[in-house]
Amino acid sequence: MENQIRHLRKNKKLSQDDLAQLCKVTRQTINAIENNKYDPTLSLSFEVAKHLETTVDELFMNKIKSY
Repeated sequence: MENQIRHLRKNKKLSQDDLAQLCKVTRQTINAIENNKYDPTLSLSFEVAKHLETTVDELFMNKIKSY
């Protein structure tokens, strides 16, 4: 699963720390999510989407392999 959090966060000129504070998590949590090392809970996904003014569907895009 690929996510668009870094791209959307930078477009809104937010640092990882800014987004973390808005979502009430640590900067390390945002970093881990952006680097696909941590799958956020559904509630955290909705919180991130809210602050990035998007949907959860837009945040997480399933990368489809072509054969």
